[in-house]
Amino acid sequence: MTRPSSKPVKEIDSVTIRFAGDSGDGIQMTGGQFATATALVGNELSTLPDYPAEMRAPAGTTGGVSGFQVHFGTDKVLTPGDKPDILVAMNPAALAVNLKNLERGAVILVNSDAFTAQALKSAGFASNPLEDGSLSNFRVLPVAMTTLTEKALEGMGLNRVQVARCKNFFALGTMFWMYDLPLEPTLVWIERKFSKSPEMVEANKKALLAGYSFAESTEIFDARYSVKKPQLPPGRYRNVTGNEAVAYGLIAASKRAGRPLFYGSYPITPASEVLQELSKHISSGVKVFQAEDEIAAVCAAIGASFAGHLAATGTSGPGFSLKSEAIGLAVMTELPLVVLNVQRGGPSTGLPTKTEQSDLLQAYYGRHGECPVVILAAANSSDCFTMTIEACRLAMKYMTPVILLTDAYLASNSGPLRIPDVEELPKLEMPPLPEAGRFAPYRRDPKTLARPWAVPGTPGYAHRIGGLEKTDGTGEVSYDPDNHERMVRIRSEKVSKVAGEIPPTQVEGRCEGNLLVVGWGSTYGAITSAVRECRESGLEVSGVHVRYLNPLPPDLGPILKRFRKILVCEENLGQFAAILRAHYLMEPATLHKVRGQPMKIADIREKIRELSGKRGNHG
Repeated sequence: MTRPSSKPVKEIDSVTIRFAGDSGDGIQMTGGQFATATALVGNELSTLPDYPAEMRAPAGTTGGVSGFQVHFGTDKVLTPGDKPDILVAMNPAALAVNLKNLERGAVILVNSDAFTAQALKSAGFASNPLEDGSLSNFRVLPVAMTTLTEKALEGMGLNRVQVARCKNFFALGTMFWMYDLPLEPTLVWIERKFSKSPEMVEANKKALLAGYSFAESTEIFDARYSVKKPQLPPGRYRNVTGNEAVAYGLIAASKRAGRPLFYGSYPITPASEVLQELSKHISSGVKVFQAEDEIAAVCAAIGASFAGHLAATGTSGPGFSLKSEAIGLAVMTELPLVVLNVQRGGPSTGLPTKTEQSDLLQAYYGRHGECPVVILAAANSSDCFTMTIEACRLAMKYMTPVILLTDAYLASNSGPLRIPDVEELPKLEMPPLPEAGRFAPYRRDPKTLARPWAVPGTPGYAHRIGGLEKTDGTGEVSYDPDNHERMVRIRSEKVSKVAGEIPPTQVEGRCEGNLLVVGWGSTYGAITSAVRECRESGLEVSGVHVRYLNPLPPDLGPILKRFRKILVCEENLGQFAAILRAHYLMEPATLHKVRGQPMKIADIREKIRELSGKRGNHG
């Protein structure tokens, strides 16, 4: 429940809020609780956690700024928002980092106590922006959050450090009041989170309530806002991140297939949360193996697959490189394996906490020999659940590795997932196991070319396994050149047959015309939003989003031919554009961004206008 207020409540369609401060200010916790509150009242939302790679960057510096952006609203929310409508800045560095992303008229709520001479110097300010007029284009709301938090916690016997750690809850309480959100869920969460420290439970609760009460009583907040609730399809919903959705998808696929789940992984940013989430479900029969390195993780997963488990391994770019040889082993042995790559900025260690789509060509070609695999990509956080189940389905049906590409943005982005009934999940088929007397390890299903999944130890199904080339049918080691070519072609054809499983490609807008915008992975929200906005303004533009990357959808080529211009948008230097060029002998226009941040709607919208001959025309 929200508290009664004497101030008017204005109803709005959507808003984008960004919390920012030092990594030690609890920004991710604050943003996460705000997102949870918006989800609980039924709003559509999308989030963007944004934090530095350094464990402890110098306090007060721009390199140590952590951020959490929340976009919530009435209509389908597809992105975390291009630019915040309101920035909550806990110190000068947070203001310095985010100022360039604010539109004229945006609201800036700042902790004025933090704007000391030393803090201003650390953030690179020559003078105090709260006093020198440089923020005249914005509505600045200075609040002495540190002082007000100290007053709220007087008499509790806490030291200065403990008190300072509560000011993020003061800021959260203020924002809960401003956007008419309930306090109760966060009060309950505080009790659970800090249960081992009763004094901090009480302190954080007091700080939250103090921020809420201050916003109600002060004159600087003259109104509060309520975002209209959308009409969602009936069902049960849960707010999930992409990594959580992957974990739940693996569990759901395991239950649906009737096969135990094995997940072998080595901790790596930003994929570690999948390992952490699955480890919470060990009591439900999930087997989680934290390996000593990436190679051990994937090899253990291959062994589990050989033993009849639904097996998966997860990593990010550097770990994906290390897994490449073993993925070839899974291709050669023709065992089902799901390989999750949560892409991040590279090369080398690169930008470990930032997003990128730069591993696509590595997924296609980053193995020695003719080594084909199925490649899928998720479009948003809830789609990570759907595409994980699809990866499991294809891996088991075709007895082949399947690579699932997400990225750092999807991994931590959260949105609503409608929890499906078991009957709604796709059936997970496996190649038929012949009678023991007719068994041969590489005798194939004629429809899929998949070999039987014969679990070792089953009487009558003993067979040889390993990385050396197999004789077609018997599986005996073979160096015969004709057999090798035949097996190479069979493995390739098996992956090609997956094209028959791909559903029809959905076109946003008309199915033919002047311009088609094409994307894959996490660019879905920005592309779809930009296409819809441009269509509403009268431009002739459509959009297509590709989830099946290898093989490509069989209807994609004909769709591309029905448009005069093609624009490919991706967060790399043109990897998917190169694939389309090679497959369809076309020359698409491109929009590339490699900034470690999700692609913005405005960038795509401007490119659409340029290609439509409307650049600079916003009418």
